[in-house]
Amino acid sequence: MQSERPFKLGVLVNPYAGIGGALALKGSDGPAIRQQALSMGAKQQAQGKSRLALLELHELKEQIHIYTASGDMGESLAVDMGFAHSVMYVPEHAQTEGLDSELAAQALVDSDVDLILFAGGDGTARNICQVVGMSIPVLGVPAGCKIHSGVYAITPQAAGRVVKQVIQGQLVNVHEAQVMDIDEQLFRQGKVKAKPYGDMLVPSELQYVQAVKMGGKESDELVLDDIAAYIIETMQEYPEHIFVMGSGSTVAHIMQSLGLENTLLGVDLVQNEDLLASDVTSEQLLAYTLEQPTKLIITLIGGQGHILGRGNQQLSPEFIRRVGKQNILLVATKAKLSSLASRPLIVDSGDLALNQELSGLITVHTGYRDQVLYQVTG
Repeated sequence: MQSERPFKLGVLVNPYAGIGGALALKGSDGPAIRQQALSMGAKQQAQGKSRLALLELHELKEQIHIYTASGDMGESLAVDMGFAHSVMYVPEHAQTEGLDSELAAQALVDSDVDLILFAGGDGTARNICQVVGMSIPVLGVPAGCKIHSGVYAITPQAAGRVVKQVIQGQLVNVHEAQVMDIDEQLFRQGKVKAKPYGDMLVPSELQYVQAVKMGGKESDELVLDDIAAYIIETMQEYPEHIFVMGSGSTVAHIMQSLGLENTLLGVDLVQNEDLLASDVTSEQLLAYTLEQPTKLIITLIGGQGHILGRGNQQLSPEFIRRVGKQNILLVATKAKLSSLASRPLIVDSGDLALNQELSGLITVHTGYRDQVLYQVTG
């Protein structure tokens, strides 16, 4: 039996984040300020704050493999705290710059980590956003002088606790959060001028914000309507895409909302909100989607949480690789996910290498623009 792979946690520490704060230097951006701070006896803060976050994960360390950068950018903490780790980036100089944060972040993206936990301030968030964007969930450990961005936890310990929830398979919402930064030169003149620099995906503690019945429970029909509304809006945004509609009642509800005939135990194709083909075979699916932009809509099949391999046999490994994980839209109600009691979702594509590629965190669409992170295992 294949063992469940460890959680791939990216850890990126800006060693000089917040170094000018205690000395009233109003930030730490730029080598001149950092050199001035060090010459005045400033002490690095980011390492200690990162340690507080990782302490929340220490009891789960056998389930975690840290991917990081060398030295004070993360490696030294992983070694000292006994985490299994791999160094993916080595900076050229001891005093790291924003470019090092960007290069390290790129190395973590290339390593296909499940989530990036980074320590710094708004400048660090800008660096990471420039590379990561919306591709991987991130969470910031507040360690800088400026914390205007919405990508940071309220405390280092809170950051660790949210990541712990994700690793333990609890339902954790993910939302788009804005990266903000101020002009430090103006700030030192007493002028605060902040502006947005992009958005990143950030996990947060679960909050039910969708329609509820008496007693605070989800109304399945209303939630399914919300999911359908989101998928239909996505279809309108991508009219040229073929949407491959998998098996299951949740997908059937989307087809019903579109007013289209549905094959409950088969695969249908939709393009521009019209039915393109019904109950297609594996070979037909490959032919229809050849050189066509494609998105795959699937839900949970079976009592054990299968998303591929049960009721979706037409979705061959060749097709799934062609579509890519980034174009798989997994839909389910939170009630359905909760019924799994934190057990991971299962992929059983018939291709062990593909199962491994699809393992890790996946975004599950649980309502209208409402999403959670959930673990997948091969």
